[in-house]
Amino acid sequence: MSDDAQESEIDYELLHQIGQQPDASQRALAQRLGVSVGKINYCLRAVIDRGWVKVNNFRRADNKWAYHYLLTPSGAKAKLKLAREFLARKELEFEQLQSEIAALRSEVDRDRAVP
Repeated sequence: MSDDAQESEIDYELLHQIGQQPDASQRALAQRLGVSVGKINYCLRAVIDRGWVKVNNFRRADNKWAYHYLLTPSGAKAKLKLAREFLARKELEFEQLQSEIAALRSEVDRDRAVP
């Protein structure tokens, strides 16, 4: 997978997670996406800079700053576009995998036929 495809996938997953749980912490987002907190921070800044996500901060009772992320209308459109691209990549991977499986089955069947 290319770097652009990986970034698009992370952006999609991040937008999806923000849509599901807008008050998730960066640590929780990082755990869900399987990346570091630093990577999430970098990705969040990128989607905020693109205007896909707005951020509101507020103080929690435990005196730490917490954030609430809001998907903007352009963020919702971007998420849909990224979802379509992600689906197209996965469908292509699926078709390629099916071809590989068919070739392997043929090879196994040929090997069985040889005494």
